[in-house]
Amino acid sequence: MLFVIGSVFAGLAALIHVYIFVLESVRWTHPSTRRVFGTSADEAETTRGLAFNQGFYNLFLAIVAVIGIVVWCAGLTAAGLALMLAGTGSMLAAALVLILSDRSKARAATVQGAFPLLAVVLLIAGMLV
Repeated sequence: MLFVIGSVFAGLAALIHVYIFVLESVRWTHPSTRRVFGTSADEAETTRGLAFNQGFYNLFLAIVAVIGIVVWCAGLTAAGLALMLAGTGSMLAAALVLILSDRSKARAATVQGAFPLLAVVLLIAGMLV
């Protein structure tokens, strides 16, 4: 049961990271996205390339987690768990780096890291039971 709940949280974490991808790689200079990230039009234009790259990083983490869920559901439990943990563990690590590098980003780090944290804890707990 812990694996099932953990995989649901891995899926939710992946969805959030796909959303972050869209914001950073597709909509970075749009006014609504600039409000989310607190950037001006000039700052958004200057950092457009960096945000584009960072968005794809988030997308790739989501893909790893989703592939892990699919592989786990297909019955290859060890490989699926390894992929889910690689994806969500990296998401969690990125959230920790964000909050440790800039305390004013605590809300963003919480949004980015809450579901991955729950996924990691539940998947590891499932392995220990």
